[in-house]
Amino acid sequence: MRRPTFASAAAVIDEGASQNDHRPARHRPAGHRPAEHCSLRNTALRHGKLLSSLMFALVQPALAAPGPSPIVQTRFTADPAPMVHNGVVYLYTSHDEDDADGFKMVDWRLYTSTDMVNWTDRGSPASLKTFPWANQTNDAWAPQIVERDGKFYLYAPVTVSGSPRNVIAVAVADKPEGPFHDALGKPLIAPHEGFFDPTVWIDKDGQAYLYWGNPELWYVKLNRDMVSYSGPITKAARITDYQEGPWFYGRKGHYYMAFASTCCSEGIGYSMADKPTGPWTYKGTIMEHDPRSTGNHPGIIDYKGNSYLFGFSYELNFAETPIHHERRSVSVAKFDYNADGTIPDLGWWDKTSAPQIEPLDPYRRVEAETIAWTSRIARKIDRPYVWAPGLTTAQDGHGGVYVTGILDRAYIKVAGVDFGKEGAKSFTASLARGTPGSSIELRLDRVDGPVIGTLPVGDTGEQGQWHEKTTDVAGATGVHDLYLLFKGGNGCLFDVDFWRFAR
Repeated sequence: MRRPTFASAAAVIDEGASQNDHRPARHRPAGHRPAEHCSLRNTALRHGKLLSSLMFALVQPALAAPGPSPIVQTRFTADPAPMVHNGVVYLYTSHDEDDADGFKMVDWRLYTSTDMVNWTDRGSPASLKTFPWANQTNDAWAPQIVERDGKFYLYAPVTVSGSPRNVIAVAVADKPEGPFHDALGKPLIAPHEGFFDPTVWIDKDGQAYLYWGNPELWYVKLNRDMVSYSGPITKAARITDYQEGPWFYGRKGHYYMAFASTCCSEGIGYSMADKPTGPWTYKGTIMEHDPRSTGNHPGIIDYKGNSYLFGFSYELNFAETPIHHERRSVSVAKFDYNADGTIPDLGWWDKTSAPQIEPLDPYRRVEAETIAWTSRIARKIDRPYVWAPGLTTAQDGHGGVYVTGILDRAYIKVAGVDFGKEGAKSFTASLARGTPGSSIELRLDRVDGPVIGTLPVGDTGEQGQWHEKTTDVAGATGVHDLYLLFKGGNGCLFDVDFWRFAR
């Protein structure tokens, strides 16, 4: 039940060396593509992205120890907003486009987990199109989602024409996966410079509070309907080291305001109060200012008896290129509160992690986009690299998500799979758009670990025409990390919707 690490991405196979193959935030200039962009994406990978990774490797050797281990590798994600509902962690994020230089953000993404290591891509529950009155070309920044009375409310910073342009919108859905719909047809919080990064908390007395702002912190009391407010918008007293990205919550008689600390670079700081409206007392850092990340945004939850901090780094961007782009990646760390309720300093993402808290059941349907780690294996003729994109996900017209854009030697790691004492006898996968000679190799514990079975894929028809194929497996007992290693020729090999084992 290990955390995925960059070291596994640097594994090498021979296979005959096949030839088939200070920032005021958002004031700068403003994944990985689905199937219809596969050929273009693969060309970029071979001739640009991978090349830059290899050039970077000349001066930056492959990591031999766990790095920040971003929990999503199929897209660039930022501004984590975790929510616990019915025993599941729903992780909402903002989304940096693959070709972003400055901020280029048009939708929000959702990932779920019950073990804190394997994360399932649930697609995009909302986008700028949710708010047609907002600017549609950029500025889908840090959101937060909260549940009340069986409804789910998404608070999102967007922009409008004119100046000032920053506003906060609210959308509503009947389930956490969305889709979310505009609740008002206009902003909840009217235009003002720096009015973004909303955070919301419902106190034990039922009063909901909405905070936001950069570089000042503002708040208002929300009404029971969660889409209107009463009383004035109030500016909080200045908090030491506060920049942006507030995360507000209450716990065991204390109120917490975590935040991205003064740019640049940004760490994560926090303050505490005895009341939900302060006054706020600065308590220190949760993560130090670190030159590896010009920005940050905390999200903090309790889940299954543990406490977790989410934030982001630029680790995958710098795995691809030494040039800074706004292409960020969310990470998570487990921590324990001190006896007095304060939060320890966790250092940085390379000094902490979130271990798997329960095994994965392979005998139920497992969505193919359930991933602990994905990368692409290097060949002997390649130079070392820490990570390279080899696949992505896409969303169909009905909201379903599947794995696509799969290249030869790409793989998916699924952590802590419990095959049981009796073990698995067969493996089935739902496949589409298969190409002749393509296959899925099933390995245990390492990308070059023991092979328990190989599923020939071959020609499986057109996109969206799903066919189940089954193969025998042997040697799969107990708990192991499972690697699905994809093999074939040039271009995209096939799409995968889900898989399962059978006893």
